[in-house]
Amino acid sequence: MFYRMTVYVLGMFVNYFGVALLIKATLGAGFWTALFVGISDKLGLTVGIWYGIFQFVFIFINGWLMKQKPEIRALLPLVLESLILDFWLEMVFKNMSLASAPFIVQLITLGIGVVFSALGVSIYILPQLPRAPVDQLFLVISKKFKLTLRMSQTAVALTTSTSALLIGGPVGLGTAVGVAFAGVLIQYFYTYGYPLYYLYHPHYRQRFQPVL
Repeated sequence: MFYRMTVYVLGMFVNYFGVALLIKATLGAGFWTALFVGISDKLGLTVGIWYGIFQFVFIFINGWLMKQKPEIRALLPLVLESLILDFWLEMVFKNMSLASAPFIVQLITLGIGVVFSALGVSIYILPQLPRAPVDQLFLVISKKFKLTLRMSQTAVALTTSTSALLIGGPVGLGTAVGVAFAGVLIQYFYTYGYPLYYLYHPHYRQRFQPVL
């Protein structure tokens, strides 16, 4: 269990390191963030409140799609994610601003953010521990409709970013890059990370023989 929790939390740290870089790049919010900002501007309340509302609703949507009871345990990663995101934004990168940086610097930061965000998601879904509802959503869609992780993530991203655009959310280059590459990168990192995860798993490494 210690190994699984370590990989789980490590994935969250890597993911939100990437998310923090995406925010700091100031070239357009990620598709979920863009949607929540747009709704906040239209209807009031904070972005964080809308984030929580949508997460709570998705717990029940995911359960309905899978014809299972809602996974209330999914509330756990919400707390962890909030703390970890604040760690990167309010402590590590608090004084970092790229709003007036050269475009090439913003673009490189954006690219690094997308890669690390996707890598983090692919790591933290490996231990099969409770996932945030928005992350669980693309896994549920993948399983329900027999799609690859890449296709389901891209479908969710495209739907969300289009909704954000329609309501006036901060959709930009960062959003487009996330839609285009997040699903591909998650699929890639997960495919190569899966055997490595079990190679070093204390319970399986005695029996696991990697395919050469």
